[in-house]
Amino acid sequence: MQENESLNALGFSHRFMEQHICPGDLCIDGTAGRGRDTLFLAKLVGASGRVIAFDIQEEAINSTRSLLSENAVTWANVYQDSHDNMDRYAKPESVSGIMFNFGWLPGGDHRVFSHGETSVEAIRKALDLLRPGGVMSLCIYYGKETGYEEKNAILSFLKTVDAQRFTVVLCDFVNRSGEPPMIALIWKER
Repeated sequence: MQENESLNALGFSHRFMEQHICPGDLCIDGTAGRGRDTLFLAKLVGASGRVIAFDIQEEAINSTRSLLSENAVTWANVYQDSHDNMDRYAKPESVSGIMFNFGWLPGGDHRVFSHGETSVEAIRKALDLLRPGGVMSLCIYYGKETGYEEKNAILSFLKTVDAQRFTVVLCDFVNRSGEPPMIALIWKER
């Protein structure tokens, strides 16, 4: 972990992705938000790679596109669509890395947030899109307006993921107050 990188959910997710993503890879940001993960993935894959990002909120799409433009990134495509439609944009076993930040848009309306049903479906589809050796990170923000429905749905689903094909690790900040985000890291073994 870099010296100035925080020991938080996003910092751990970024470090995990850095260890597995290479120039030329195809990656997906399932929850574009403000575009930081989209830009992060774009820097990892470089101009020889490609990034696909999704968000349902126009504010998030505009923010992500603006950040990419400011950084002269032309190899990332941003779509205003639900993450559970990602299989329309990539072929099975073609994606090296997928990132999700479940919850709400940073600095946005906390009454608009991702939901368990579509998030679980997005994860299910993402598992099929991952190539063998591909990885996925899930940052699960919960509590406040979002409650626990999405968190509980995701955690229940992760317990059912085929252990012969995937390794799923769950990280929880047990000594932090409030409702700190949880991280799930997934490797597709075959």
